[in-house]
Parts: sequence; structure tokens; C-alpha cells
Amino acid sequence: MAGPFDGVSVLVTGGTRGIGRSIVQAFAADGAKVTFTGTNDAAAAETIAGCPDAAAVRYAKADVSDGAAVKAAVDAAVAHGGGLDVLVNNAGITKDNLLLRMTDEEWDRVQDVNLKGVFLTTRAASRTLMRSKRGRIVNVTSVVGLMGNAGQANYAASKGGVIAFTKAVARELAGRAVTCNAVAPGYITTDMTAGLPAGAAEELQKRIPLGRLGRPEDVAGAVKFLASLAAGYVTGQVLCVDGGMVM
Repeated sequence: MAGPFDGVSVLVTGGTRGIGRSIVQAFAADGAKVTFTGTNDAAAAETIAGCPDAAAVRYAKADVSDGAAVKAAVDAAVAHGGGLDVLVNNAGITKDNLLLRMTDEEWDRVQDVNLKGVFLTTRAASRTLMRSKRGRIVNVTSVVGLMGNAGQANYAASKGGVIAFTKAVARELAGRAVTCNAVAPGYITTDMTAGLPAGAAEELQKRIPLGRLGRPEDVAGAVKFLASLAAGYVTGQVLCVDGGMVM
């Protein structure tokens, strides 16, 4: 039976774990030809193993802060999918510290991956996306980019930058029928949140109206919606997937 993304070429950055892995597997399950990036070969193999058709999924090893590596990944996605229809900028890292203790390296590395990486990948993919009849860009940001968070000045700044970048690109590419939106996850159960101190998850749940932490699949569903034909008249928007934490 045909899937809703049959024949659609998708590139997902940071697809070797957590939210990114779930996004890759969700698109693959719906018939897309998916290329994904990462830097961990063993984790990439696990992502592919969770897809219904391994031949429909390709891994392109790349650090998204490296422009040459990003271009190679985009080229790999075009070759694998016969073009490029959907770009999902998901790659991201954290290097948390209090402002007074934060090092230049902790600041710079987070900006390089979380913000510059989105710029580099979007720039490299834009020309091909403009040739698609259904060009979609979905940037994974964070509710921290909307509300801030103590100890995450670098991360909040990078994710707030992604939101502003999303809106600028949405205006710039709208005339070429390419939409650009962002998904802002709240607290999602991934290895990035697994290091929370004892009891912290329970305290977080008290601040979430739906009463639970999110799952990677919750975010993947929102990404697929924004990448679908149903969202063809949606652009420049930020969709929070946070259980109602930020209203």
C-alpha cells in the first residue's frame, strides 16, 4: 500500500539518536527515500535497522558545522532520492553551564552546530528544494529558544536564532513555493534529558499541563505534518510540541 511520502526525497540532519532517529524512521515507514547525517557510525546502523526497508535509507556521515561535509550530504540525498523535497534540520548539541562559568568553546561549539549548521544545510539544499514541487524545510528548535533556561544561555541563543532564521527563510523562499517552519519540542525523553537529576523529571511533569514528558514520536509526527501536502499553506510558523508547557 502506498505511503503518504512515497517517492519523496528527505534529508534529516542528526538522525542517529533520539528525535532525529524517530524522524528518519517515521518518514521511512511512510515510503520516503531518506538520507540522514550524524557522526556515529554504530548509532547510524541502529537507525537504519529500525527502518522497514534499509535500501530506502542512506547514511551520510557529516558534522553539520563543516560546510564541505554538508554539501556532500546534500549531494548524497539528491543522488539517493532523485532530487530533494524535504529538509529537516534536527542536528543539535548541548554544553550547559552557568553564564559566568561558560567558556568560549562551550558557546562557540553550540552555535556552530545548532545555528550555523542550520544555515549551512539550508543554503546547500535551497536550490534543489526550489526545483521541487513540494519544497519543505522543517527546523527543530526548542521551547528554550522561546522562554530561555538558566544554565543554557548558549543553547537558548542558538535555538532562538533558529526561530528567527526560520522566519527569514520562509519570507525569502515563499516565492519559490518552499515553506519553512519550525518545531519546538519541550522536554522529550531522549538521552539529552536522561541525565536529569533524580526527581527532576517529576518536577518537570508538574509544569506540563498534559502531565507527561514528550516522546520522540510526538515530535516526528509534527515534523511529518509540516512536511506534508496538508501543510502547503503554512510557513514561517513555530509549532510547540511541549504538552502545553509554553502557551
